[in-house]
Amino acid sequence: MKWMKRFIVKKNERGLLLDEGDFQAILEPGLYPRFDWHDRLAVQTFNLNTPLFDHPLAGYLRQHQPQRVEHYFERMDLGEHELGLRLEDGKLMELLGPDSRRLYWKGQAQHTLERIDLTQGRRVPPALLARLNRPGLAGLEHVLLVTVPAFHVGVLKIDGAVVDLLQAGQYGFWRCGSQVAVETVDTRVQALEVNGQEILTRDKVSLRLNLVANWRYSDVLMAHARFSKPVEHLYRELQLGLRAAVGTRTLDELLDDKQYIDARIGEHLQTLLPDSGLEVSTLGVRDIILPGEMKTLLAQVVEAEKAAQANVIRRREETQATRSLLNTAKVMEGSPTALRLKELETLERVAERIDRISVFGGLDQVLNGLVSLKTG
Repeated sequence: MKWMKRFIVKKNERGLLLDEGDFQAILEPGLYPRFDWHDRLAVQTFNLNTPLFDHPLAGYLRQHQPQRVEHYFERMDLGEHELGLRLEDGKLMELLGPDSRRLYWKGQAQHTLERIDLTQGRRVPPALLARLNRPGLAGLEHVLLVTVPAFHVGVLKIDGAVVDLLQAGQYGFWRCGSQVAVETVDTRVQALEVNGQEILTRDKVSLRLNLVANWRYSDVLMAHARFSKPVEHLYRELQLGLRAAVGTRTLDELLDDKQYIDARIGEHLQTLLPDSGLEVSTLGVRDIILPGEMKTLLAQVVEAEKAAQANVIRRREETQATRSLLNTAKVMEGSPTALRLKELETLERVAERIDRISVFGGLDQVLNGLVSLKTG
């Protein structure tokens, strides 16, 4: 067993000399020979590149070795309503939350602490905001960084209560002790689709309908003050309006007046949307989907109706043609000239269908061969 031990503390290190695990001294860089008759001594070293002294002895040193603490450490203690910015050589390295009690080794860098009074407000000053948008910064859980895009606004909520409306830009808010959230809201006209609604008509026919509505926020703060989720509320009201419109009409009534559903839903919304912060510009039923068997029945009905209409038209035309022929016969019966003109017209039609014709016996022979009239 070696009675003499040599402990080395490097230039970028500090050491704790321990006797059977109990604190004896803080060692600066150097060589430390020690007689250790019973192998009880040990040195625990700390790299100054990681300056935080997070050790079980920290509380003991604070209470019983205050002079050593002042000599070897930078103390960073914060109050209940304070937040700290820890800087190394002027560069922001970490955010410290309220009631923090930290010790940092001196010697490698100059440690400074900037205190922020949380009672003065939770918004991060614009000058500090740029410093917080840095990768690798520790303690970012103490701050909320948010960007509100163009054509949007941000609804600031603290502990669930709507506090402010943020225009487009970058913002930061201290989280400490409260729940801080920013909900970005698109202020442009948006489409809200209500799809796949299975609804029974008054005559018990099941329909599947798809509805679309164009809407926008007329007052964002009012909408979020009245409803926890304004878009979901509007969706439910469109559902209810659609069911009320379809459920009170028969299938034939809905098919005869397709604008009824849109008008009825519009009336439903007019009683609910004033002072809601929401505005619906247009809405309409995009699709009405019938069950398969109902489609077949309607197709058969339409086919029968069209066939009946075609039959009526055909009979009407036949009647008109017969009446016209009768009138023509009466005219020709009393007028030889009209009869002669009709004969010439008939001859013209025949001539149109023949490339070449030879006439023997004169024109009268041709006409007598085509038409024979018996008069009594």
